[in-house]
Amino acid sequence: MSDYQFFAQILRFVSRKTERADARIAQMMDALDQAASEVESFGRITVKADALESTARAFAGVAAFLQKQILPEAVAEGNALGEKQIRWAIDNSMAAVNRLLTLAAEDKREDTVFTFEAAP
Repeated sequence: MSDYQFFAQILRFVSRKTERADARIAQMMDALDQAASEVESFGRITVKADALESTARAFAGVAAFLQKQILPEAVAEGNALGEKQIRWAIDNSMAAVNRLLTLAAEDKREDTVFTFEAAP
């Protein structure tokens, strides 16, 4: 089992449960599916130059979902491991958002590799 399997499952869950109402949302969910496969295997993702912003938005959505919906439940249940994993997922999702949006703002339009911190 990959150390990142729990995170890959979160990304797949969000992608699967999000209605692909338009092409922009579909692109973001496709980015999450691709990221899930890559992070599970390698602990990192490769983001194409033309997908920096959409991938960042996708990870921001994951972080927001976890922060608002899932983390409070883990805390209320006293699930220490779950809380630790969820906090890790939020922190690393936001780190990806920061890195990808910084590159986009600096107009560094090249494929980017983002490596996640070691999973808890």
